[in-house]
Amino acid sequence: MSSPVDIPFHSFVKIDRRKKDAIYLQVVYQFINAVKSNLLEEGDQLPGSRLIAKELQLHRKTIVAALEELQDQGWVEAVPNIGTFVKNPEQSTNAAEKNQGFKHPPEKASFYYRKEFILDTALEENLGTYCFTDGTPDFRIMKLEELVRFYTSAIKRKKPSGFVSKTIDGNLYFRDQLRYFLNVTRGFHLLKGFVLPMAGFEQVHSILARLLIHTGSVVLVEELSYFLPNMIYNQAGAKMKTIPVDTDGMDTNYIEKNFNPGDIRFVYLNPRCHYPTTVKLSEERKLHLLFLAEQYNFIIIEDDSDFEFSLNKNKQDSLFRKNGGHRVIYVGAFGRFLNPGFQRNFIIAPKDLLQEGAKYLNIFGKPDIMMDKALGELIHQGDIHRYLRKSKKIIAERRDMFAQLLQINFKNQIDFRTPTSGLAFWIAFKEVFSLTLLQKAAGKKGLFIPSICLYQNQSITALRLGFAHLNLHEMETAITLLAEAYWEVKNSI
Repeated sequence: MSSPVDIPFHSFVKIDRRKKDAIYLQVVYQFINAVKSNLLEEGDQLPGSRLIAKELQLHRKTIVAALEELQDQGWVEAVPNIGTFVKNPEQSTNAAEKNQGFKHPPEKASFYYRKEFILDTALEENLGTYCFTDGTPDFRIMKLEELVRFYTSAIKRKKPSGFVSKTIDGNLYFRDQLRYFLNVTRGFHLLKGFVLPMAGFEQVHSILARLLIHTGSVVLVEELSYFLPNMIYNQAGAKMKTIPVDTDGMDTNYIEKNFNPGDIRFVYLNPRCHYPTTVKLSEERKLHLLFLAEQYNFIIIEDDSDFEFSLNKNKQDSLFRKNGGHRVIYVGAFGRFLNPGFQRNFIIAPKDLLQEGAKYLNIFGKPDIMMDKALGELIHQGDIHRYLRKSKKIIAERRDMFAQLLQINFKNQIDFRTPTSGLAFWIAFKEVFSLTLLQKAAGKKGLFIPSICLYQNQSITALRLGFAHLNLHEMETAITLLAEAYWEVKNSI
């Protein structure tokens, strides 16, 4: 072991008292950098803490704290009655790995494991300069710095009201604020215990599948419906049956004619904005579906995830409002226009069902208590209403501009209706051609069209194109490129 190093500590430790980092941590970080850059080498003996403190003009207790932290992390070793020596744990680990000979896992497993082709995703990587989606918000609208302010405030608060550290119920404060928000914005009159929030859309449907589906349970969904819940229900053992959709939404008469009482476990639909066609379930069919639910003894799962993107102010629209939750389980989203980390999904249902469903949250990981607290404050302080108004205003402007650009660029080649809810247009072409060729032609121009936006069979040649994620310049460019690709494909036929 060597004598104490001659390298002056002030040459690699620079204290900046303006930084938020504690002084001893600044010493620790810069010491570690000196070891990594070989300015200090393994085995070098350090001067005593008094000498280091004197050189850096710091209190000796600060240096002692820094050395203790370095020793805890393995960057120094204190030998009693001899001294303190530099260690490099990363170098030691690398040497050990070389000695043992690291064995990389094979490309293919040598053992049996279960494969679920049902769960193969239709999502693709965006490879274009411009892109369409099937309907997503523009997360650039709401400044992330504003949202982070609420999260930081929740962390710093010494006595956060509603803080729950060990409970499957999650953050009761957020649940209560969310219930208040839903009552105000959607015209509900929910009491405590009737809302179960969770992080992901997938969690909602995975929990409902576990609670409601047995092998062979018949689940009815709208024709051309959203693939993700269908995948989850199918994987859980349900027999999926599709119901035709027309301009009035799901054809409830088809259910009455083709099924008997007791056949159906539940019907899953989005009555506000059918995916992908954006059509709305008519009032007559809403009442008919509720009547059938009673007569045929089935449940309705109403997906109202597009409520925040609805420009229709009628709060009486939902099946849940008409039925009071006796036959309807209501699922929705909170803050879908916010950065994804600040979004939540929820289920509204009978209290005992939600208590059972809450048990499954342990499978998906504990709730982010601090995030829930921050979201609760976002509601409590009223900022969420300001963000929602701003989001709706911009969405309305972009929707109208998208409709104008479609009309200008495609004229009489397409049929579409400006949607009153959601973030996408359903665009039906009047002539049949290959959408795959259109996709490829657009890709060559730098415009990416995901396959989930393409709908083609014997009776349909259509696109579902999202508009809200594009600003006006991006939108104009994207539609121009799409039109150029369309005319190239059409003229080549």
